[in-house]
Amino acid sequence: MSDSEKDRTEKQEQETDNKPAEEQKTAGSDATAGKDEQPKEKTETEKQADRIAELTKKVGELTKENEDLKDQVLRRAADFDNYRKRMVKEKQDTYDYANENLLQDLLDSLDNFDRTVDAAANAKDVKSIADGVKMISCSLVKLLEDKYNLSSYGTAGDKFNPDEHQAIGSVQGPVVEPVLKEVYLKGYKLKDKVIRHAKVMVTMPDGSAKADDKEKKPDAEPEKKQ
Repeated sequence: MSDSEKDRTEKQEQETDNKPAEEQKTAGSDATAGKDEQPKEKTETEKQADRIAELTKKVGELTKENEDLKDQVLRRAADFDNYRKRMVKEKQDTYDYANENLLQDLLDSLDNFDRTVDAAANAKDVKSIADGVKMISCSLVKLLEDKYNLSSYGTAGDKFNPDEHQAIGSVQGPVVEPVLKEVYLKGYKLKDKVIRHAKVMVTMPDGSAKADDKEKKPDAEPEKKQ
């Protein structure tokens, strides 16, 4: 073998030996490049910045929610104030016009009294005027009794009841218990409630009259004959 051929053979062998090393170097470079492509971990400053941004967003949401709630409270307070004013007005109207229906019903009686007064100016028969007034009175009493449950009470001879009668004087008499001698002013009840006590003169027991201690028993029936 010539020297030139020998040199060429050695060179080829060296190139063959160096090739695995170059391939390993290339593989190592690729691995390093792969590591560089992975995401970097955030720094503490970046984490704090993210936290601040999140808290700022949360504060904004809570602020808006607080404003919405405040608006709702103000609206409800305004609605309640309007409701309170309306209730006060309705209560006052009820108080002011509570007797409206009663007064409307009394207008007919007032008209009749006006007609009677006008007729009395030229009337020659007093009895006809008295009868007219009596008729109006009866009509008015019936209206109050039937529609408004108003009733009068107090008649001479009734038992005296301090819950219903106001005694303005008394006399002694042959009675077993106090009774009304005279009624000066009738009493009135609205349903079962006394709205005006009757003013009366009372006859008090003088001790001469006594109640029977025992009731008389009825006589026995005679036996029937067989």
